[in-house]
Amino acid sequence: MAEDIKSLDDLKSAVEGTPAAAPVEAPREPQRDALGRSYATGKRKDAVARVWIKPGSGKVTVNGKEMAKYFARPVLQMILRQPFQIANVEGQFDVMATVAGGGLSGQAGAVKHGISKALQLYEPALRPALKAAGFLTRDSRVVERKKYGKAKARRSFQFSKR
Repeated sequence: MAEDIKSLDDLKSAVEGTPAAAPVEAPREPQRDALGRSYATGKRKDAVARVWIKPGSGKVTVNGKEMAKYFARPVLQMILRQPFQIANVEGQFDVMATVAGGGLSGQAGAVKHGISKALQLYEPALRPALKAAGFLTRDSRVVERKKYGKAKARRSFQFSKR
């Protein structure tokens, strides 16, 4: 090596002169449609949710019904509120979702996934908090298939000695 690099300043000046120095990646741009909404698709088990969010009073509509009517169990309502609590934007966005497939638990998880993805598309600054909580990752766990010669996926038929 022609010159010795003994400090970080020497390293910085050496790197700036080379063409291999890549430009810093630009921050993400918000993605909104003509109506000021962000759209995302959420999935969980067999459920698929299409989610639109826009600034509003915190009203959540699922398949044309309010959240409390569609998801009657408090646990499912809590699941839907989690992305807003993590991002500290409770009551600031209206949600309109259509969900199909699976059961209520899977549908709640799909809407939560869709809300999280739509929030980070609407406001990219919310992405680190949602990513750290694991809300942007699709939960890929699905029901294991039934195998032949078995009663269920893993359960064997009852053994009879005689």
